[in-house]
Amino acid sequence: MLARVICLAIGYVCGLFQTAYIYGKKNGIDIREHGSGNAGSTNALRTLGKKAGALTLLGDCLKCVVAILIAKLLFASHQGNDLLLLELYAGAGCVLGHNFPFYLKFKGGKGIAASVGLLLAFDWRLFLICAVLFFGAFFLTHYVSLGSLLAYFGFVVALIIFGQMGTYDCTQPALYEMYGVAVVLMLLAYWRHRQNIVRLIHGNENKIFLRKKR
Repeated sequence: MLARVICLAIGYVCGLFQTAYIYGKKNGIDIREHGSGNAGSTNALRTLGKKAGALTLLGDCLKCVVAILIAKLLFASHQGNDLLLLELYAGAGCVLGHNFPFYLKFKGGKGIAASVGLLLAFDWRLFLICAVLFFGAFFLTHYVSLGSLLAYFGFVVALIIFGQMGTYDCTQPALYEMYGVAVVLMLLAYWRHRQNIVRLIHGNENKIFLRKKR
């Protein structure tokens, strides 16, 4: 249990690096007071342009990768087959730190870019599956939120399928715990996107076009 708490704490500290907020401050604004009010890559893209969106995405991904790498280095020698579980806790902690940074009155992002970093560091196959789901939905609808929600659902389903197929060298109790952490992360993402979900249902969600419409 102590190892899980440590990994969550490591992730949370890494998640406190708020890329969009820092980039916005360098440009004289508080990103949380513009656009959707969200300190994430999508709002940075809408508010500050493509460069800001790309840098925010990169920074938020990397902090989760760093959190998982630290956990892996700290516990690799004595956690055996259940190391992946601790890596997932570190990634979850990073998402929490990104979403709820204490020094910004717990008003951060929605955790999608940080979750991309989690997938990259945890299992690249899950990343590829989620990437296909995200970009498929995005290019068909131009809704970033829909792509994000679909990708998160795909993450949980694929993780369970891989786990039950024996892909991960973990004990069954550890697998069940991994599934639980993944479901909690998905529910958190859906909760953070609750306003987007309402707009999607009513057909007035904001669309994003990578190229200007003619």
